[in-house]
Amino acid sequence: MESRLRIAGEAVHPVLMMFPLGLFTIAVLFDLANVLGGPDIVGQLAYWNILAGLAGGVLVVLAAAIDVLFVRNGRAKRVGILRNLMNMGVLFLYAVVLMLRMQSPNRVAGWGILAVEVLALTGAFYAAWFAGELANRRRVPALARASRRA
Repeated sequence: MESRLRIAGEAVHPVLMMFPLGLFTIAVLFDLANVLGGPDIVGQLAYWNILAGLAGGVLVVLAAAIDVLFVRNGRAKRVGILRNLMNMGVLFLYAVVLMLRMQSPNRVAGWGILAVEVLALTGAFYAAWFAGELANRRRVPALARASRRA
């Protein structure tokens, strides 16, 4: 599935995908440090990382939806929709985590919330791997043809 949404010739979706992944990963690491006895400021930083990751994740889902909108191949469209549904599921889990953290006055997480974050992060990495695997499988034959021409 080739991306229709491009800036300077590069697909937008894969570039945008890295920001929420990084923010969610740092949030999990900060929460782990906080739960293991770190200061509350580390848990608060994790909270803000999740908030920023959700904002970036919405942009990722929108970019992927634009890409899927222009796909004509039925199988590729189904795979693109599946990838987008996985991303939306991850965003949903992190939104639940964010809402649960809002109940705490200092916005820190406990072991239960940390477990949900780890589950969501695992889903995010699987969705990113899945999308990358599909992109690499589709581009290998094109790269092989280009190298034969050179």
